[in-house]
Amino acid sequence: MKSFVFVGLLTVLASVSLFGQAAPVVGVDDPAALFTDKNPELNRNKQAAMHIVIDLLEAGHWNEADKWLTERYIQHNPSFSSGRDPIVKAFGSRPGRPLPASPKDWRTKVVAVLAEGDLVCVATRAQLPDPRHPGQTYTTTHFDMWRFVNGKADEHWDEGHINPPAPKP
Repeated sequence: MKSFVFVGLLTVLASVSLFGQAAPVVGVDDPAALFTDKNPELNRNKQAAMHIVIDLLEAGHWNEADKWLTERYIQHNPSFSSGRDPIVKAFGSRPGRPLPASPKDWRTKVVAVLAEGDLVCVATRAQLPDPRHPGQTYTTTHFDMWRFVNGKADEHWDEGHINPPAPKP
């Protein structure tokens, strides 16, 4: 009997870990506070990262990219070329939106911000279509990390993937 109960318990635990939904990813209540630091250099870099995340990526103010990205901006995402101009070209064709009035209005849900030396890593919530359940979504975490030089991002890493080519008609 003990063996039967033990096997049953293991089966239940295995199915939860294989098919269960992980805990949903949520942003923090006060994301702006994560972009500050007592260390002046870390604070400057965190503030620049915040402007990249909100002003450029969220609001689309790519006409201000020279404030936050170096000209040589090294890109490690395989979907984009290096250099500020190619990045502005890739993202800048989208129409800009007004900057959110308050961090509580940010569409980007920030989970964590870490800074050390010249690096800043920002974790944000991503909501994606669930391939197992058409019409449903799931949440996960997206990571961006920048290396800063004189308060501007000079290098960028994220979990970018190479997408397959579009099917031919």
